[in-house]
Amino acid sequence: MPVLVASDLDRTLIYSAAALALTMPDARAPRLLCVEVHESRPLSFMTETAAGLLTELGDAAVFVPTTTRTRTQYQRINLPGPPPKYAICANGGHLMVDGVSDLDWHTQVTARLAEQCAPLDEVRDHLLATADPAWVRKHRVAEDLFAYLVVERELLPEDWVKELAVWAENRGWTVSLQGRKIYAVPKPLTKSAAMREVAHRTGADLTLAAGDSLLDADLLLAADRGWRPGHGELADDDWTAPAITALPERGVLAGEQILRELLKEARIQAPQGRGELRDQPQPTRTRQRTRP
Repeated sequence: MPVLVASDLDRTLIYSAAALALTMPDARAPRLLCVEVHESRPLSFMTETAAGLLTELGDAAVFVPTTTRTRTQYQRINLPGPPPKYAICANGGHLMVDGVSDLDWHTQVTARLAEQCAPLDEVRDHLLATADPAWVRKHRVAEDLFAYLVVERELLPEDWVKELAVWAENRGWTVSLQGRKIYAVPKPLTKSAAMREVAHRTGADLTLAAGDSLLDADLLLAADRGWRPGHGELADDDWTAPAITALPERGVLAGEQILRELLKEARIQAPQGRGELRDQPQPTRTRQRTRP
């Protein structure tokens, strides 16, 4: 039985220049590999050591990139190692198989959203009406599934994010603040549902996961074991749960350590297997804090 590894990408395995968090002296900084170019400019990086670990992981397990990015944004990334057969895009809205979206899966997802959530147009209109142009740089709709804003983080009123989260909660949506982006995503649109589908198709009976944001929490809880870095929404909230390891590393070195942990566990557990995907337990917290 194969081991399935579903990992978030941005600020988990790959990092923009602003998110690298290189705090050591320049002469001791790790060598970096550019894994994404956009408009002829380098955009995302991982350490060369992480690139080697990811190549090994691709040989040892079914590696599934799992991202909130759109399909177009995901396809800009050139990860080292064997090309993944499966990828999860748009927070689970698209299940990519050999680079092509699975139409049956996408149809199931859109039907579920129509049943359970307020329509996208209502959420988009609310964002347009309430967000202040003084701190909003861009309004975006992703894959006709969810919406997000790109903001000037230092000008963003904290109360506005909290109020948006309450408004969205009452309409079956969730809000996530990640760097300079504020996401409004339908609650049934989850990475975990898509991971379960890939596990079913591959026959995997052990699932490992990694992620840093609120939108990764369901993925981590659904896996047999999960890891989060020392930065991001989940770390800011001291979020933890059974079978979740909170790593102290931050920035691009956290991505390197996450890959070490995933590879080690995949190699140890691959011959054994550990049963079905777990039901999602309720997370515990080491301190209370109001989430935006």
